[in-house]
Formats: sequence, C-alpha cells, structure tokens
Amino acid sequence: MTRTFRPALALALAASLPLFAAPLHAQDMAAPAAPVGQAEAEPAAQARNIILFVADAAGVSVLNGASLLEYGEPLKLRIQQWPHLGLSETSPVDSFVSDSANGMSAIMTGVKTRNGVISQSSDAIRGERDGAPTKTLLEYAEERGLLTGVVSSQSIADATPAATYAHANDRGKQGEIFAQAFAPRFGDGVDVMIGAGRKRIGDQLGALGTGFAPLAQQHGRPVYETIEAVPGGNERPIVVADAIDVRAATLRALELLQRSPTGYFLVVEWDAHTDDPREGLQNMADFDKLIAEVESRVDLDDTLLLFTADHSFGLQVDGGKRGADLLAGYDAWKASGSEEGPVRLDNVMVNDSHTAEEVPALAIGAGADRVRGYFPNTHLFEVMLNAWNWSPDAAND
Repeated sequence: MTRTFRPALALALAASLPLFAAPLHAQDMAAPAAPVGQAEAEPAAQARNIILFVADAAGVSVLNGASLLEYGEPLKLRIQQWPHLGLSETSPVDSFVSDSANGMSAIMTGVKTRNGVISQSSDAIRGERDGAPTKTLLEYAEERGLLTGVVSSQSIADATPAATYAHANDRGKQGEIFAQAFAPRFGDGVDVMIGAGRKRIGDQLGALGTGFAPLAQQHGRPVYETIEAVPGGNERPIVVADAIDVRAATLRALELLQRSPTGYFLVVEWDAHTDDPREGLQNMADFDKLIAEVESRVDLDDTLLLFTADHSFGLQVDGGKRGADLLAGYDAWKASGSEEGPVRLDNVMVNDSHTAEEVPALAIGAGADRVRGYFPNTHLFEVMLNAWNWSPDAAND
C-alpha cells in the first residue's frame, strides 16, 4: 500500500522542530522560559536556605518500589508530588557507572571526577595522586557566613557526606577525611555534623596517631557518641555514633540551623541500597516521610528543597498485583542465607550492583523551577548556586 506524505503535515512537522533543538538543561537556567501567554519570565525566586536530600542508590525504580511497598500503589511518596523534576546523569569522567564519591562530588562541586575520589579534579587517581581540590557548595556557604549541617545514616566520613566538606584521592581514608572537618578551607567549618562510623573512623584516627579526644581538645569541639549526649547549649555539635536515628538527627540539625540570621545549607543522606530489598525500600519510604515533615517546617518562599541520588542501583519491579505482597518470597530468601549476588523474589529482581541509568531529581521551593529535563549531575550544583544567586569561582568553572 502506497502512503502519501502530505505537504501540510510536512510543514507542520517542520514548524515543530525548533522546539526540540536543544535539551532543557542547555537553556539559560537562571531565566526559565515564560509560561504560555506571558510576555516575559518573572524573576527566579532566590533562596535563603537550601536543604539537599540524597537517597544513596535511589534510582527511579527505588522510588517506585518504595511507594508500592509502603502504600500498595504507585506515586504515593511525598516527593513524587513535587512540581519540578528532571533526570540526572551520574557517570564519572572515565566510565559509565558511578560510585557515591564521584556522584556526590559532582553534585557538590559541579565537577565530575573519578570513582573513589572526594571533591578533587579528574586528574586525581584513587589512592595514588591528588587532584586539585574543587570547591563544594558547603564551602561556598561557609565562605558567605551561612550555617551548615551534614547528617548521614552512614559514616560521617564516608563518600557522600565527605564530599560536602573534604577533599581526598581515596574515599577509604576516613580518618584523614574526618580530620578535615576541623581544618576548614572556608569559614569555621561544618556547624552541625551527625552521622555513624564511630569505630571505623576512630580506628583510622588511631593509626594516624590521633583520635576523637585529641581532635576535640585541640579545636575546642567535643565529638559526642550519641545525639542525646549533646548539651542543650551546644549549637555546633559533632556526633559520631555507631548508628543514628536519621529523623531525630535531621530535626535537631534543622532546629539549630534555622536560628541562622543569614541562612543555612543542610545536607541529609539516607542509605537506600536495595541489595536487601526490604531494608532499602523501607529506608526510602521512611526518608520520604521525614522529607515531608521537614517540608512542613520550612518556608518554601525562601527555602529550596532538592531530592536526588548519587547513583542508581539494579532493582526492578517485574510483577505483582494490587493488594498482594510486593516482596513475596523475601522471608525465604533471607532464610536461605544467600544474600550475596542477585536477588530473585516473586515480583522483584535485584542485580546487586550500581547501574548507569539516570536518577530522579525532584524539587520544590525557591529556585526549584531550574530542575527540569535531562542533565548531567553537575547541573544540580548550578541549580543550588543559582538559587542563592551566587556565581561560581573561576577555578570551579
């Protein structure tokens, strides 16, 4: 059968092509396109405060799975209701699949690097050679007198939180990384630090000839073992625990940072790796509830809330029905003791590895409209810097 390509259709298609001439992230992020019928775009809202939520390893499939697990339906997470969203590409400079070190460093500095490297330029080689330190958003905030905070369910010197305040050629050097919190390059350093990793960090500090007590005494900042041990009058606490209650830690940090007369920057990480699918998906569901609680405690007219992940993970939901157990077969898998490698449940498959696909970026509040389309993860650095109406240093361009 012969098909006729009508001239009118050809003209219509040709007229539509300019709409797709460039990806959204290539447009001017400081001046979003005006809505239809509006002659000029209104000035972008400026943020006083920014809270960055990072769910470690939470790709699109993890958000979907967390909603299904917790609510039995898709699209029920609070962050899935936020109006601004995009997809963030996470690769390092030399391969396709990212680890947390490169993934978070790119978000925090606007510069992609190599896996294993913490906020250094791409000429760093893990464990062998330093690159130039790349200035982090937390350092920009400190330089300008904002209060800053970092909360993590993981070691406070592990890759994701470390990329906010430290620079190292090897994410494994947690003793050296933690010590950098006491020798900031800008301002007086992180104001509120709460995370886990006490034994690992403590052992590495000991191998370096120091420890929590010597650092605390030298710099006049105690390092507490629990949140409960922090005196009420301490407005710049450092807590390195064996494990933490992320909700309690985040709300404590928020309470302290909201006292700032100049604004604040808070980063909260919660692990969402789904090598154990129930644990990972439940963490994501609980994180979402915490984010909703934080949202209710801030003024979105001057605060940007941004959610993303440092990299994706090999989880897929490939079965299941409404009203049935999403994780059917989980108990038998746990009882088998075969927790290494791929996980095959009735409705869920987990390839136990990081993956290369883009991760969600979701935003609400001042400056959130800059989150749209596909973009490299370095764009999130620009989103946050632009929300403050700050310009990057030439060294980080």
